Amino acid sequence: MTNFDMSNKVVTVYTTAKNTDYRLTKTATLQFKDFGQPLEMQVCVFIDPSKMFQTIVGIGGAITDAATETFAKLPSDKQQELMTAYYDAKDGIGYTLARTHIHSCDFSSHSYTYVDDADSDLKSFSIQHDEEYRIPFIKQATQVADGKLTLVVSPWSPPAWMKTNASMLKGGNLLPECRQLWANYICKFITAYEKAGIPIWGLTVQNEPMASQTWESCIFTGEEERDFVKNHLGPTLHQNGLHDKKLIAWDHNRDLIYQRASTVLDDPEAAKYIWGIGYHWYETWTGSAMQFDNLKRVKEAFPSTNLIFTEGCIEKFDFNRIDDWYLGEHYGHSIVNDFNAGTVAWLDWNVLLDETGGPNHVGNFCFAPIIADTRNGELHYTNIYYYLGHFSKFVKPGAKRIISSSNRDILQTTAFINPDDTIVIIVLNTTDKEMDYILWLNGKAAEVKSFPNSITTLVL
Repeated sequence: MTNFDMSNKVVTVYTTAKNTDYRLTKTATLQFKDFGQPLEMQVCVFIDPSKMFQTIVGIGGAITDAATETFAKLPSDKQQELMTAYYDAKDGIGYTLARTHIHSCDFSSHSYTYVDDADSDLKSFSIQHDEEYRIPFIKQATQVADGKLTLVVSPWSPPAWMKTNASMLKGGNLLPECRQLWANYICKFITAYEKAGIPIWGLTVQNEPMASQTWESCIFTGEEERDFVKNHLGPTLHQNGLHDKKLIAWDHNRDLIYQRASTVLDDPEAAKYIWGIGYHWYETWTGSAMQFDNLKRVKEAFPSTNLIFTEGCIEKFDFNRIDDWYLGEHYGHSIVNDFNAGTVAWLDWNVLLDETGGPNHVGNFCFAPIIADTRNGELHYTNIYYYLGHFSKFVKPGAKRIISSSNRDILQTTAFINPDDTIVIIVLNTTDKEMDYILWLNGKAAEVKSFPNSITTLVL
C-alpha cells in the first residue's frame, strides 16, 4: 500500500436506516486516529486507495413512456420536485445516466412504432409520438443535471411486419430479409433524437433477447446477435457517422451472461463493434443466488469489455408495500456486488410510476423509487430512492473503484475515489443487528456505527 496522508482527514457519514428518520441524513463527522494492527476480534472495513479498478460512467434510471406520462399528470410544483430529487447534484441524488426505449415497450400505454406498416424505405419515419411526453422530460432532466445526462437507448421489438410472428409481442424473431432494414431503423432513431437536441451516448442491441414476453419482445440467439452486430448494426452505425456510440450486447440476465459474451466477443469481427455487455437481475431474487460470480467470469475472460447494469426493478407492484424495507435493501445488495464485480454503470428501471405501478399496456406492474399518486398529486419516496442515492449522489462519473474489504459478512462494502480525490465508501447492513466497526487505512482508523437494516456512505 502506498502512503496516503491521513493528517486532518475528516469522515462525513450519511445514513439511511430502518425504524429511524435517517434518509440520506448526515449522522456523524469522524476523525482518524492512530490505530496500528487491527485484531481478529475487531470488526473492520479496510480501504486502499492505491489499488484502482474500473472507471465509473454513471448511475441513473430509465425514462419511459410510463414515467413521462405519469409526470405530465402531476401539478407543476411536484414536477419540479421530482426533477430536483433525481437530477440536481446538490439538492437531489444527482443522476447522471438514463435509458430510454426505441418506440414502445411494456411500460407504454400502447404498442406503436415510428413508421407505417411495410414502409421498407422508412420514408414515414417520425418520432412525433415522443415529442409529447418523453422528449420534453429528457430535455428538462438534462437541464437540471447541468447538461450532464448520459443516455442509453434500447429496442424491445422491431415493428410487427419485420418479424416471424407478425407481432411486436410474444417473442418471435427478426426476419432475415429485414436485418439491414432494422439496423437502418435504429440508426434513424438515434439521428432523429440527436436532431431533436438529445445526444445519444450508447445503445443496446436488443432488450432481453432470450425472453418471449407477453409484451414487446424479440428473440436473438447468441449467434444471431453476433451476426447482426457484425454484418448489419455495427457497419451501419459507422456508415451513418455514429461510430462513437457505445454498442452494448446481451442486455439480459446474469445467468446466461458468460455464454452470450463469449459467443459475441470470441468473433473479432463482431467484437470490434462492442463496447460492453449489459445485464439485468431478473434471473434470481435472493441473496448470494444473484450470480455475481458470472459477472466476474466475463471480466476475467474479456478484461477490456465493460459491464453495465441496464435494468432492474421489483416486480408485482402493491401500493401497500411501498414502505417495505426489502425494496431498497435488494437494490443495495445488487449495486455493491455489481460494482465489486467490475461494473462501470448502473441503471434502474422506471424513474417514476403511478399508484398502480404503471401505466403498462400488458399489466406488468412494478415498483419504482418514486411513486406518484395521480389521484391526489402526491409523491411517495420508497427507500429504493435513498439506497440509490447513497451511490449516485456521491460517486461521480470518472470515479475509480478502489479496494474496500470487510472482515464480517454482516457488512457489505464497496468504495471509490472521485476525480476530485474525495474517497467514498458505502457500507451495507441488511441484518437486524447493530454493528460498530472501524474504518481502517494506513495504520489509522475511525470508529463507525452501522445501524440495523441500514446503508451508510462515508465521504473522506
